[in-house]
Amino acid sequence: MNVSKTTTRILFVTLLLVLISGGQVLAQTSATAQQSSQADKKDEETNLDTQLYVLVATNQENDDAKMPAPLDSVIRQLRASLPFKNYRLNATFINRVRNGGRFSLLWVVGPMTASGAAASGTLTPSFNEFRVNGVKLIQNAAGQQLVRIDGFVFGARLPVQTGMAAAYNPSASPIINAGPMINYESTGLNTEFSMREGEAVIVGTLNVTSSGDAIILVMSARRTMK
Repeated sequence: MNVSKTTTRILFVTLLLVLISGGQVLAQTSATAQQSSQADKKDEETNLDTQLYVLVATNQENDDAKMPAPLDSVIRQLRASLPFKNYRLNATFINRVRNGGRFSLLWVVGPMTASGAAASGTLTPSFNEFRVNGVKLIQNAAGQQLVRIDGFVFGARLPVQTGMAAAYNPSASPIINAGPMINYESTGLNTEFSMREGEAVIVGTLNVTSSGDAIILVMSARRTMK
């Protein structure tokens, strides 16, 4: 009889310990999941400021223009690896994007008015594009914070004349009007890469003129303070 009571007590205590232990595990799991969910939500609400610097590299005898301080190390790297004499900043694009988001810019270059056409001799514009399909904070194997850039595109759609088009009217003069046939060709840089947060990195170079000048693309990104 005593043995039976003792056994019952042991089983009861064991069951109680199992229930307590299971509750602690469930509580820890729930807390971990909640923390993970809060971290994911915080990451989703994080914004990043991106800067794209468009540099022009040339061998013309011009004095170097003053560069923004974040580009000092980039200019030293360019001078050590490329044969150009001078560098100048042509444009800066600043964009804010949500962590994991994307952005796109498209703008017209060339004449859109009669006065612009008179100056350039053509009514046909060209189009420039800057697009990033994904900007996301990640960590590498060493735990270092990186910014991953997916689907980076910088380029232009340029008009190319492929022939002449003529309009016919059988009841009048055989040829009423004639004009150029224009097709648009895409040119530019497409890539994907990762970089350290806040560090300006060289994305790529483009040769753009017969004189040998080049466009150099430099980008950086960091989390916003607000």
